[in-house]
Amino acid sequence: MSQQQPLHSVLVANRGEIAVRVFRTARALGLATVAVHSDPDADALHVRQADAAVRLPGAAPADTYLRGDLLIGAALAAGADAVHPGYGFLSENADFAREVIAAGLTWIGPPPEAIEAMASKTRAKELMRAAGVPLLDPVDPATATAADLPLLLKAAAGGGGRGMRVVRDLHELKAELDAAAAEARSAFGDGEVFAEPYVERARHVEVQILADSHGTVWALGTRDCSLQRRHQKVIEEAPAPALPESLRTTLHEAAVAAARAVSYRGAGTVEFLVTAEGRPYFLEMNTRLQVEHPVTEAVFGLDLVALQLRIAEGAALPLTPPDPVGHAVEARLYAEDPARDWRPQTGVLHTLAVPGDVRVDTGFADGDTVGVHYDPMLAKVIAHAPTRVEAVRVLAHALAGARIHGLTTNRELLVRSLRHPEFTAAQLDTGFYERHLGSLTEGTPDATLAAVAAALADAAPVPDAPLAVRLGGWRNLRSQPQLRSYRAAGTTYEVRYQPTRSGPPSLVDQPGVRVLAAEPGLVTLEVDGVRRMFHVKHKSNTGGVREIYVDSALGAHTLSPVPRFADPEDRTEPGSLLAPMPGTVVRVAEGLGPGAAVTAGQPLLWLEAMKMEHRIVSPASGTLTALHATLGHQVEFGALLAVVQEELPA
Repeated sequence: MSQQQPLHSVLVANRGEIAVRVFRTARALGLATVAVHSDPDADALHVRQADAAVRLPGAAPADTYLRGDLLIGAALAAGADAVHPGYGFLSENADFAREVIAAGLTWIGPPPEAIEAMASKTRAKELMRAAGVPLLDPVDPATATAADLPLLLKAAAGGGGRGMRVVRDLHELKAELDAAAAEARSAFGDGEVFAEPYVERARHVEVQILADSHGTVWALGTRDCSLQRRHQKVIEEAPAPALPESLRTTLHEAAVAAARAVSYRGAGTVEFLVTAEGRPYFLEMNTRLQVEHPVTEAVFGLDLVALQLRIAEGAALPLTPPDPVGHAVEARLYAEDPARDWRPQTGVLHTLAVPGDVRVDTGFADGDTVGVHYDPMLAKVIAHAPTRVEAVRVLAHALAGARIHGLTTNRELLVRSLRHPEFTAAQLDTGFYERHLGSLTEGTPDATLAAVAAALADAAPVPDAPLAVRLGGWRNLRSQPQLRSYRAAGTTYEVRYQPTRSGPPSLVDQPGVRVLAAEPGLVTLEVDGVRRMFHVKHKSNTGGVREIYVDSALGAHTLSPVPRFADPEDRTEPGSLLAPMPGTVVRVAEGLGPGAAVTAGQPLLWLEAMKMEHRIVSPASGTLTALHATLGHQVEFGALLAVVQEELPA
């Protein structure tokens, strides 16, 4: 391949964290940067950081980031000479890659033919079988028997857990096939689904590859991505721990063979399933940069985005990659509630601050809004250290000390996962959260001390404030103890304190707790002889309700002040099904309508929000008396979807 002209300006056909990530390297290489954005992303961080930005009118991905013609038009209009697809959206779309090249732009990715060869998992497996890569034998759902169970149904054309189902009962196979095909068709425009054996207690191990146009292919070590929710990765690390050296060699050789089989160029990942007995099986090849690429960068001391850009310019890789050093672990911080079926969260992210010597890749800054249209990942936090033990410890400590205000996140789950005995012992498999989710999410930490800190911060005089405001603090001495109440995680905490003539107040009914200092943003307590500092921040959520965020080494808490005179609550009709999040109705149960008999737990509707489908089930057995949601209907949080009249016992 002849040497290409050097690049000057790159458009990232993506959004959020990956766009910010690519821009960071592009700037370091002296390249101009061009962003694209939907209407909800008009003021997003990736737009603010780019040299130029082009609007994609609309909100839904299908109207914006999935419109190849608009993306190419944006690149030409802004004078870009290259397109980096990031990951997701059109990053593995061979037709888009061809259109970019046909427009005279440089495609920062593998050849379209390689993307096409790996785009269908069924066709990719045939290709890998011919290349000698080990595979699981497919199962024909039409002839499957109980001996074939459990089965894993997978969408042939996509990833990210969409169109994926585990079937353990033959009677459920037909319904799950239909559901998987419907989800795959909605997500990827292709309803093809295939089945293969579901391997219990298996590990998800992958190999990062990098190839140039001169015949050099690097296998950049292994990554373990076994901790997953809904078949989407949560914690990843490099190198994959506790693998025999012979197995590492086998995986590296298989990954290189897969790359050479399709004349690969650029960055890619070959994914394997490794059984408890240590047998590897090819899963798929991702013909793009992976979300978890930072752990490989940390261990090998490389910038994979920079190498992607240089390879696209025609540069040759050294014949051998650098030697790996140490261990790296990455955790994906999501705006979601793991205790409530991983429900995504929307709203204003008031604060995102992670302490310590860790790398934080994010597409958000303080004050940004997390919307309903896109993936709820807030950030990736990466720790690199000489050993796995140290890297895991550093990451857990950084996450535990992070200040994240405004949204419910999976932060506590991440910390508990990193400190779980199975994880620390490197006993990894994809069933980790199936076994441990309950214990990892149960038990809300006591918020008594957080409520004390909130009360003292609320009562503290504001420096340099007008006299009337200062008199509202404890220095305006009152003879009776003062009472303030807060709610946290469904529990009400009452705090009583006695103002003093000088210095902070004294607490009532809080034995062992002494107030050392109190300011509106910082309260210092002595708890059973141990000095503790509590950082306090006040903000209003998207509904205008004031919330108080209290962070300390004992944990993080979100509290709401309880008004002295509570307003009467709005009531809804018994049996009302309210939308748990804003989203789009993408499926309605067949034959569902007013008058239909339903059973408790029966799926009635499916909402799509933040790239996930969420089932809305009947709260009881009875009769559906009203159905307000229709296919394609956009609903807001709390919208009335349906009403079920419970069947009372005779």
